[in-house]
Amino acid sequence: MTETGHRDGGGTGLGDGTRAVRVGLPEPVKHEPTLPGPVFAAHFHLPGDHTGGYAYGRDENPTWTHLERAIGELEAPGADSGSDSGSDSRAGVETLVFASGMAAISAVLFSQLRAGDAVVLPDDGYQVLPLVREQLTAYGIEVRTAPTGGDAQLDVLDGAKLLWIETPSNPGLDVCDVRRLADAAHARGVLVAVDNTLATPLGQRPLELGADFAVASGTKMLTGHGDILLGYVACRDAELIASVRRWRKIVGAIPGPMEAWLAHRSLATLQLRADRQNANALTLAEALRGRTEVAGLRYPGLPDDPSHKVASRQMRRFGCVLSFTLPTRARAERFLEALRLVDDATSFGGVRSTAERRGRWGGDAVPEGFIRFSAGAEDPDDLVADVLRALDEAAAATD
Repeated sequence: MTETGHRDGGGTGLGDGTRAVRVGLPEPVKHEPTLPGPVFAAHFHLPGDHTGGYAYGRDENPTWTHLERAIGELEAPGADSGSDSGSDSRAGVETLVFASGMAAISAVLFSQLRAGDAVVLPDDGYQVLPLVREQLTAYGIEVRTAPTGGDAQLDVLDGAKLLWIETPSNPGLDVCDVRRLADAAHARGVLVAVDNTLATPLGQRPLELGADFAVASGTKMLTGHGDILLGYVACRDAELIASVRRWRKIVGAIPGPMEAWLAHRSLATLQLRADRQNANALTLAEALRGRTEVAGLRYPGLPDDPSHKVASRQMRRFGCVLSFTLPTRARAERFLEALRLVDDATSFGGVRSTAERRGRWGGDAVPEGFIRFSAGAEDPDDLVADVLRALDEAAAATD
């Protein structure tokens, strides 16, 4: 587990907190705000030649530009050794923002794959991926699946066009070796995309580990307040990102300027939130170890977690999400109802802790009593006390 102010490259670069508060900001202009306000515009003045600059609001917006540069600086390989905002620290990374995480995921998949291609997906990934699989199959694309754990996707790579990795997986929290998978995929001519939603760029940088695309839902921990929907794709290959941009133009899955501005504003506290929430998740996971009714406890930051060895090699923070299973559906529901400081909600990554019984949706292969818990920024003693009290109350009743 990393500490506040983490630096790579022998400590020669800027710390995460410094970068988070400065990424994507334009050069200072006297009497102007540090972060310009959102630009609301469907069209822009466009006399004469239409090339270059801003022309139409479905294609570009200055507010998106600031946010895209900011995320690119965070996702860039070797970002910690860069200089101030606006430098070359983005290492050629181009980022595109979308209306949601699913819009970003779909943009990569459907811009890169054609009828007759094969794609490798995790069989334990995000709940909507089975719907994506159905649509890909309907378009004549072969879909292969394998578990995240044990790098099992290696076994079905041959002849594929694209490998989709989700690590840590949601909600099971298995971890795969991104660099190993990326090297194996590239040796076979396979593109690699990594869903980096749970880790965030401060926890893991897929492009640095060899991926072609880093994709994420900005709805979750990246923005952290549970009040906007957002997604993004980051890539270093100009041709690949151009095809994703073309898909965004065709589909029109663009974020509003207010959402983009709120997301950029929220990045300033990303390191503060990440450190507190990650620490809370670890503290809570350690507290749950001693509970006899808790089974299948998973958190990559626990030294005895099955994913810890791989996670500690490629992750700089282990995330705010942990999972565990209570004996029955009824016990899980009583536990959630008894919580006072934790919201029963389906998202994760926010400053307010959330938890849910994932089986209620029917799309995840998990036990009925499986709980996905997202640690917020509350006082750790208060959070742990609330969870342990709720477990006691849930156990006191009869299943």
